[in-house]
Amino acid sequence: MNIAPDIRAITPQDLAALGMQNLAYLRTLTVDGTPGIGIFAADGTQLAFAPTRALAVAAVREHDLQPVSVH
Repeated sequence: MNIAPDIRAITPQDLAALGMQNLAYLRTLTVDGTPGIGIFAADGTQLAFAPTRALAVAAVREHDLQPVSVH
């Protein structure tokens, strides 16, 4: 018996929760006139800000998360 969920019926809340426990999204951001990299949870909540991509990736990995870039 196949009881797999229908992917077409996923809600926006379910979609936002995908990867919530494992991923951190990185995107270019300017905070108070300072350019850098914003670190965000899957639901869009900003978690941190780093001055460089390398530092952002290191911070994400230090917390056992997988960094994903958003363009």
